[in-house]
Amino acid sequence: MTNLRAGVHYPRSDGEFRSWFGTDTDCLDYLEWLRWPKGFVCPSCDAGGGWATSDGRFKCATCGERTSTTAGTLFDRRRTPLTVWFAACWMFASQKDGVSALSLQRALEIGSYPTAWAMLHRLRAVLVRPGRERLSGVVEVDETVIGGVEPGLTGGRSRGNKKSLVAVAVERKEPNSLGRCRMAPIPDASSETLRAFLVDSVVEGSTVVTDGWQAYRQAASGLYVHERHVVPKNEASQLMPGVHRVASLSKRWLLGTHQGSVEADHLGQYLNEFVFRFNRRGSHSRGLLFYRVLELAVAHEPVRYRDLVVAPTPKKVRPNPPIKRGHPPSMERPPADRPWRSP
Repeated sequence: MTNLRAGVHYPRSDGEFRSWFGTDTDCLDYLEWLRWPKGFVCPSCDAGGGWATSDGRFKCATCGERTSTTAGTLFDRRRTPLTVWFAACWMFASQKDGVSALSLQRALEIGSYPTAWAMLHRLRAVLVRPGRERLSGVVEVDETVIGGVEPGLTGGRSRGNKKSLVAVAVERKEPNSLGRCRMAPIPDASSETLRAFLVDSVVEGSTVVTDGWQAYRQAASGLYVHERHVVPKNEASQLMPGVHRVASLSKRWLLGTHQGSVEADHLGQYLNEFVFRFNRRGSHSRGLLFYRVLELAVAHEPVRYRDLVVAPTPKKVRPNPPIKRGHPPSMERPPADRPWRSP
């Protein structure tokens, strides 16, 4: 949607957010407007026109299929109230450095850490828009190493300390500014791997600035104008300041917001979040980012928990009846009537 206006299409402040989305019904209506801004469109036959049924779903006037507002979206088959989901999205988008799963769990009274962790990872899954524009112009490309510790072993200089290789691409803008960036974990720095990263991230015909690593010759051959600098390692940051600055900011963000506790298997999702934030660093409205996240969420297919966990463990069969676990409480609250005045 174009011509978006603050205070009309998205909230301008935390207070406005709370007044807009006080109930699950308000949240559901906003999702309906985001998904079908011009009226209901059947996801089965793509025909417009239908009516709301008594069970809260929509019935298509053409094929008769029934569907709900959240069916087939990120919020499909949710058990967490929409008010909690919206509060999580607002914290995720409105805070400059994001939010950790532990902070989200404490702020929204979510019953378990895995639930909060899964909510944030579902939001990260929608940040990469299909068919997004690739980088263009003069693009600096390099690799960096982001560290982690192998489970069960101590960190520091111990044998179990392992690192993840990450490819970085940043647009260079004149005179001394940066454009958009791309980051992705890569298994190695071979010419085939680097070429795949370039094709996915940079428009053909752009100028690619790299260091003296030989693999970039074949990676850029025939597709890009290759500008190669063979310099000592301590001078590389002067000739390619963009990639070094982005790599430094991403490591600082991982250490600051997430305390560095990011597993290598999920590093790509965290880097997608960093790229999303970096590329929108000039946005003057946090509410607009909130709108963009929800817009991507209603257009994204469902993300199941088993798809997020790298090595899911089989469920244990309990001989006794399972423990009843409560879902996160809704954010709906009646007026408190000044409890500080009560005896």
